[in-house]
Amino acid sequence: MAESLKDVYSKDYIESLATAVFDTYPQFNRKKFIATIFDKSWPEKPLKARMQHIACSLRLFLPDNYRACLEVLKTIAPEFAGGEQGGYSGMFLPEYVSLFGLHDYTSSINALEWFTRFSSSEFAIRPFIVKHPERTMTQMLKWCEHENYHVRRLASEGCRPRLPWASALNLFKKDPSSILPILETLKHDESLYVRRSVANNLNDISKDHPQIVEKIAHDWLQENNPHSEWIVKHGCRGLLKASSPEMLALFGFTPPSNMTLANWQCSPSVPFSGELTFEFDINGAAGKNNPLPLGNLRLEYALSFMKANGKLSRKVFKISESEVKSNTKSVSKRHSFKPISTRTYYPGEHHLEIIVNGVSLMKDIFILQEK
Repeated sequence: MAESLKDVYSKDYIESLATAVFDTYPQFNRKKFIATIFDKSWPEKPLKARMQHIACSLRLFLPDNYRACLEVLKTIAPEFAGGEQGGYSGMFLPEYVSLFGLHDYTSSINALEWFTRFSSSEFAIRPFIVKHPERTMTQMLKWCEHENYHVRRLASEGCRPRLPWASALNLFKKDPSSILPILETLKHDESLYVRRSVANNLNDISKDHPQIVEKIAHDWLQENNPHSEWIVKHGCRGLLKASSPEMLALFGFTPPSNMTLANWQCSPSVPFSGELTFEFDINGAAGKNNPLPLGNLRLEYALSFMKANGKLSRKVFKISESEVKSNTKSVSKRHSFKPISTRTYYPGEHHLEIIVNGVSLMKDIFILQEK
């Protein structure tokens, strides 16, 4: 998958970029620009390195004047838009700003506001937050009222403390208070794209300040707004996976003291690249006259994977979440051990847990076989 992402910058793509720049700035040397892009190091560069390399190569063949360069790049930006919900291919444009524009705050911020409509400026805004935190966060709060939803999303996405693929914003990991007015303003945004960013920002904050997010979740749920409810649930997914008692209780998941797990079956061994299979029943207590319903049920399983050093690494996976009105629920699940780019599997003993409303009700062991 990572290979296909970086390969969006094909020869045709770079040639179309060179032509677009040349049409706006006739002094642009298309031939040398293309040759500079496809140097001997190009094949080994991952996606973000390719974005940066394109930005640096543009710098070599554009005017020496930074503001003049921005005018050229702003003109071509609509040709490299990433679709309805943004995209990454054109992110070399905001990358240009982050690399060469820290000295000209006003011009750069205006450029990032423009570029993010076509390809997100979420990475490029972060150096400006680090260098000018108060000024930039004031600007991002203003962006919350912008007519363009891509710009509004930038206000939230750009200041996420733990944005994937980006360096963490340590000042917000330590104190996220500057982020909270932005999230408060955007929580009812008409765009799901924006609201999802708000939820992801909350999830980031919860990893360092769970109490802050727990209070926000409690307050927002009192509003009885469907947007707030979705954001809170999505934004608190990390706390729910961590079996936070406060968060589980907030969503009505009580400890399973009246439930038992029965009819357990699990593969004792799994062939390399094969599947782990397991199944079980959850049974509720019997009432005086009728069986008691299970009620709100959050089912998860945790796998403790063998690592190269012989230790185990635990990861929680969601099975289902629903209100169960019957007295029993049957579950059957498969987990693939087919190799993927984000995880390397090692043979040996692995552990499996079944988690019901945050409580582990079953633990078992299986063996992942050698190749």
